[in-house]
Amino acid sequence: MQNVVLVHEIDAEAELDRLAACYQSAGGAGVKLLNRLGGSAESLLSQLPEPVQAGLNGATESALWIAMHAAESSRRAVPDQTPWVNTAVTTAMGAAGGFGGVSTSLMELPATTAMLLRSIQGAAAREGFDPSEQGVKFDCIRVLSAAGPLAHDDGADAGFFSARLTLSGPTMQRLIAAVAPKLSVVLGQKLAAQSVPVLGALAGGGTNYVYTRYYQQVARVHFGLRRLAVDADIPHEELVSRLSNRMLR
Repeated sequence: MQNVVLVHEIDAEAELDRLAACYQSAGGAGVKLLNRLGGSAESLLSQLPEPVQAGLNGATESALWIAMHAAESSRRAVPDQTPWVNTAVTTAMGAAGGFGGVSTSLMELPATTAMLLRSIQGAAAREGFDPSEQGVKFDCIRVLSAAGPLAHDDGADAGFFSARLTLSGPTMQRLIAAVAPKLSVVLGQKLAAQSVPVLGALAGGGTNYVYTRYYQQVARVHFGLRRLAVDADIPHEELVSRLSNRMLR
């Protein structure tokens, strides 16, 4: 029995190292470049027309609902794709949306959100979880509440991964209402980057590339921790603590 536990510990340490590296790389060169070019969230959002700024939270909440239903229904028709295919698709969508400025970007927003959610579901499936299961659906939405690519994140917010959503708690409607304000800042930054017609195509493609890569890696860590807790028979909270310690080194 002692040898079995030791094997679990060794495997857990190696997997935690991989997950920590994955999480840290989520804020890699592309994210740093966006931060340098894009400036602060406030300055980016101030570039949007006032009606768009005022309606951004509601638009994000609507986009999340559309994305949830679209991602779920599309799984029955289209199999999960590899991360690079997801990234290529969203990059093309962002370029198309940004070509016409804010108006076309607003139309592209629900589609991009659906693709982000679908790529998160794919990450869950690769870790052995069923995206149609209610608890996994909740977790997929929660991943979108992680600090976005343009947030100034030092990688120390691994406490996000410890959050457990009990099915006897908030409903999906309340969860989406809670996630929407944070995600609206991220998507507002994206819209601002795409606000210039034609030139917005380059910005839209670039930001979608970084966003998709970011959320897929965050999802890999989120569901990787869930899977490791089951496979290694180690409490999830303990794994989160170990991951947090690695992030602070």
